[in-house]
Amino acid sequence: MVENTTIAVTEIATKATEATTEAGDKLSIGEAAVTAVFGYSVVFAGLVILMIVLYCTGAYFKSKEEKSKPAVAPANNAAPAVKAVPAAEQKLAPGSAGHVKLFDVPDKEAAMIMAIVADKMQKPLNELHFISIKEVK
Repeated sequence: MVENTTIAVTEIATKATEATTEAGDKLSIGEAAVTAVFGYSVVFAGLVILMIVLYCTGAYFKSKEEKSKPAVAPANNAAPAVKAVPAAEQKLAPGSAGHVKLFDVPDKEAAMIMAIVADKMQKPLNELHFISIKEVK
């Protein structure tokens, strides 16, 4: 019985292959172009639907995030006053930012430049990453 089933499945597969081959030989250039355009449009439509789903999902999570944040009072047009925070209360970032390449600049001047930049940016020095310092002549 298994042999009969195997032979029957093989015959069906052979007939399907022959029918597909014959139908493929009879396909004209116009029909092939229509089939190709239809296939491209199906893929394009699928991509558009995927884009819409992702856009809606992103909008949903952004709105959910905005709802969870407390409302911020509108800022005045005047410049905000900088509050002096004692050094003991400032939270320092752990670690360092790696090595700095110095080109024609002494170590002391490089340290002063990095300290000035950190002070102007109001960031701890170990949160900044200096790649190189070069003297412009």
